[in-house]
Amino acid sequence: MGDRDAFEALYDATSAKLHAVCLSVLRDRPEAEETLQEVYIRVWQSAARYASNGLSPMTWLITIARNRSIDKLRARGSRPVTAPEDAAAMVACSAPSPESATIMAQERRMLDECLSRLAEAQAGAVRAVYLEGVTYADLAAREGLPINTVRSWLRRSLLRLKDCVSQ
Repeated sequence: MGDRDAFEALYDATSAKLHAVCLSVLRDRPEAEETLQEVYIRVWQSAARYASNGLSPMTWLITIARNRSIDKLRARGSRPVTAPEDAAAMVACSAPSPESATIMAQERRMLDECLSRLAEAQAGAVRAVYLEGVTYADLAAREGLPINTVRSWLRRSLLRLKDCVSQ
């Protein structure tokens, strides 16, 4: 009957199961999500044609999801299907590569060395604002200084750091 609240309740109650059905057939998360969206569009458009002939509504939904997934699988054609155990190997690792880790460690040492060349108060201000996320106002209050003085400290400190890093 076009009731959006009822459709939202249906989605909330069934989307996880239908997504699992799509994913089990397609073995590709983005494609399963796209197929799930198509399933709900089809359900929205053809809900009036649902006939309760002894089957539960969930059976009807699962059938639509499974058939749409199989259609997608057939349409893939020559694209290979990834086995679940191979899919884990295809996920990008979020850890930096050994080369990246080495470069980051060198940059960190260089930054620490350049920060050590600043006066302690200025180095502390730079660390607080740019590494710890302290606001200018909080830093000014903590140091008991006007905010413009803190901004000047930071600006001069960053210029010195820039010179140090570029050498």
